[in-house]
Amino acid sequence: MTPMLRAAEDTRMSARIAPPTWVVIALACAGQFLVVLDVSVVNVALPSMRTDLGLSGPGLQWVVNAYSIAFAGFMLLGGRAGDLYGRKRMFLVGLALFTLASVGGGLAQEGPQLLLARAAQGLGAAVLAPSTLTILTSAVPEGAARARAIATWTAVGAGGGAAGGLVGGLLVDGLSWRWVLLINVPIGAVVLAGAARWLVESRAGDGRRLDLPGALLVTAGLATLAYGIVQTEAEGWTAAATLVPLCAGAALIGVFLVVEARTAAPLMPLKLLRLRSVSSANAAMFVSGSAMFCMWFFMTLYAQNVLGYSPLGAGLALVPSSLAVVIGSKSAPRLMPVVGARNVAVLGTLLAAAGFGWQSTMTADGSYLTAIMLPGILMMAGAGLAATPLAALATSGAAPEDAGLVSGLVNTSRVMGGSLGLAVMFTIAANRTGGSTSGEALTAGYALAFRVSGVLLLAGAVLMLVWLPRSISPQRNSRR
Repeated sequence: MTPMLRAAEDTRMSARIAPPTWVVIALACAGQFLVVLDVSVVNVALPSMRTDLGLSGPGLQWVVNAYSIAFAGFMLLGGRAGDLYGRKRMFLVGLALFTLASVGGGLAQEGPQLLLARAAQGLGAAVLAPSTLTILTSAVPEGAARARAIATWTAVGAGGGAAGGLVGGLLVDGLSWRWVLLINVPIGAVVLAGAARWLVESRAGDGRRLDLPGALLVTAGLATLAYGIVQTEAEGWTAAATLVPLCAGAALIGVFLVVEARTAAPLMPLKLLRLRSVSSANAAMFVSGSAMFCMWFFMTLYAQNVLGYSPLGAGLALVPSSLAVVIGSKSAPRLMPVVGARNVAVLGTLLAAAGFGWQSTMTADGSYLTAIMLPGILMMAGAGLAATPLAALATSGAAPEDAGLVSGLVNTSRVMGGSLGLAVMFTIAANRTGGSTSGEALTAGYALAFRVSGVLLLAGAVLMLVWLPRSISPQRNSRR
């Protein structure tokens, strides 16, 4: 079938079975919720996994890292594949792989089986995640309606990360560690059935083939860089085990940029980076994500290791923060037409910075209200308020045929920024603690991490004020 006939067939199918917009939004958000939830849901199950499967300390770390490395490494490839081969198709392929890998992980009898399943989950998530945002933005025209839809997508994604501790605690305490993975199976099956029935195919490939050299280079570069980042937690920043993959990953990405500049049909047209909305919003998302991602990690450690909360108790303690990120995300579209997308992003970042500053005053005998609840609400309300305009700006102004790639870039910026930020903040906290496990020493380390994160957010607010466009630019017509 020629590209023209394929496009005409897609148009006829869209006209015949176009689903209600709210159904498309619900399916896209459900897919995003699953992939973000699995970044954090396994954390509270790690001790049970270690006991049951006999995992070593490094093996336990790789239960988390195998997922995050595959997720970050294949994201751009997943986004471009959606543009070329169909967003619905990649949504279904990614979700099916993610669901099947969840079965494998939940039934794993040995450590290597679990790690392989987690890597396969990450690959499925990388194929699925870019399509969730592209399907949503394709279904809703630019303007206030799209801003509200993106706010919902942002809130659900942030809520998935926030709910990980609570969901994991409930499943581990009530059933077993296996259900933090098996819970994905019935949910994934329902979403798969709904997507197959209701989603309409869209693509913008124009007969092009996937840029295989570019795909291999960027995937290898991002995966190697992510590997180097996670190595810093165990090896430190100066060890060869850290420096070699970091340098190799950076070199591969450099070669990727050179190849893309010379390729007729590149995986990532470098002209995209010259779009102010795309480059500035992704840079801002990387910086803000590097600070905000560590909030859940350190707050959970503080609640359990210092204040003595159980895993389930720590998850429940963070419920107000989870609600705050949803409220912040849903409030952003109402403010964006009034004060501009840029100013809403700056306002949210400053609000989050204030919360991080408050959290950095934490003590070893802090009360729930002032040591967890109120600063957590400020941090997460600000995070939600900032994330919606950043996602809207990052996906605006690009041509339709690049929508999937830009969506993949948005997720890559967030995941890579969060991974790097957590590695840096973990090192800062560990150095301040000095190996002590006393409540006072741990609190001092966590507090320093929050203080540095707050300063980083202030720098991010300045970056946004100077570089971000004031408002969302209209979508460009096709370049080809």
